[in-house]
Amino acid sequence: MAPRDLSIEVWGDFACFSRPETKAERFSYPCPTPSAARGIFDAIYVHPPEFRWQVTRIELLSPPQWIALRRNEVKDRVNVRNVHEWMAGKAPPEPIWADGDGDLLGTDQKGRTQRQTMALRNPRFRLTAQIRPWPGHEAKQSAFEEQFHRRVEHGKCFAQPAFGCREFPAYFESAQLGTDSTKPVPHDEDVGFMLYDVFDLSRPGTSEDQAFVSLFRAKIRRGVLDVPPFESEDVLKPERRNGHATSTP
Repeated sequence: MAPRDLSIEVWGDFACFSRPETKAERFSYPCPTPSAARGIFDAIYVHPPEFRWQVTRIELLSPPQWIALRRNEVKDRVNVRNVHEWMAGKAPPEPIWADGDGDLLGTDQKGRTQRQTMALRNPRFRLTAQIRPWPGHEAKQSAFEEQFHRRVEHGKCFAQPAFGCREFPAYFESAQLGTDSTKPVPHDEDVGFMLYDVFDLSRPGTSEDQAFVSLFRAKIRRGVLDVPPFESEDVLKPERRNGHATSTP
């Protein structure tokens, strides 16, 4: 059974899909990356051992508008191993301190840093993707798609979808191609190389997989970004040796 196009409209107050070349000061792409769009679909409905999402189309329903924000970001990261120990009750939770004095932190250095962010304001997009079952689960294609439709119609999600950053929530509703009166905005832009994904989408992944960064040349035409399939030659991928990525594209 051929996969069907499944579309949703998503919107929010702010969004930031950071360009990888702007590490210290974040600057957003004009639209979601395929990875960010896939993350929104995953937040609504996902079964990693049985299928993955293939984003095919991203439409801009509002013109890109940037806004400068200054955000406090913590410098440290929580160790996943520590989280598992806290959940199992083997160790007390240890917070990441963003601010405090020397008596509390044991140092005069703050645990946060201020960064400038050029975010999108009042973004709205229509995202289209297909469910691609893994081998052995092809017969469930229709059931997967119907389940997704039901979840969208009832506003259900496993986690709150986000526009690049968790503090920028994304709201969603159903949108079928050809039936929605909302048209993409007349926006053309050669975005250049855009992040495609950070995982190897050619096989089911595990929590121990290394990063697999892929890129593609993004071009927005009449408000539409057509996303090539992951297996396409248009997607630049790292070289593989013994099943592992050896270099970035």
